[in-house]
Amino acid sequence: MKKPLVSPIDHTGNKEAEEMAKFYEETLGFTPNSLFTMMHRPRIAAAFLEMNQAVMENKGRVTSALKRLVAYLSSMTTGCRYCEAHAIRAAERYGSEQDKMNHIWEYKSYPAFTNAERAAFDLSIAASQIPNAVNDEISENMRKHWTDGEIVEIMGVIALFGYLNRWNDSMGTQLEEPAAESANHYLGKKGWTKGKHEY
Repeated sequence: MKKPLVSPIDHTGNKEAEEMAKFYEETLGFTPNSLFTMMHRPRIAAAFLEMNQAVMENKGRVTSALKRLVAYLSSMTTGCRYCEAHAIRAAERYGSEQDKMNHIWEYKSYPAFTNAERAAFDLSIAASQIPNAVNDEISENMRKHWTDGEIVEIMGVIALFGYLNRWNDSMGTQLEEPAAESANHYLGKKGWTKGKHEY
């Protein structure tokens, strides 16, 4: 794209924007352009922030690191380079083991991953496809390793990133340099580029 569909507002343009910027400075280390595109309609941005906080809240075994790897695989499946970069950066910042980040593509066989993680990753990829590919085998494997509440948490991440993948790939959101650095480090060897998100 020659330019984003809609440009983000000034991050310090109003009090609401400043408060949201502060939250994301803590989680990502920078303020994402996607949120400030949503800020053209503040209720959408506020609703997204609440959903993000609810989905990413820790309740137990579904750790922050696991949620970010689920988000990465969902974004990889849909092909949103912007969200791939954000998810892998967040995985790095929220304690994902470097070994797992380096071998996420081989999760089915790489020994660092548990069967419970593999089940979650299979769900992430199947649920992110069009048409949806979740079937009885994937569902039964999820129920074998995770409780109903945990499955809801994992699906919450996949659904949240489904929204973000559509938003950012359609908007052509400009990728921020810190996210690009993380993506180049972990994903560049697998062919990742900024794609339409570079201006």
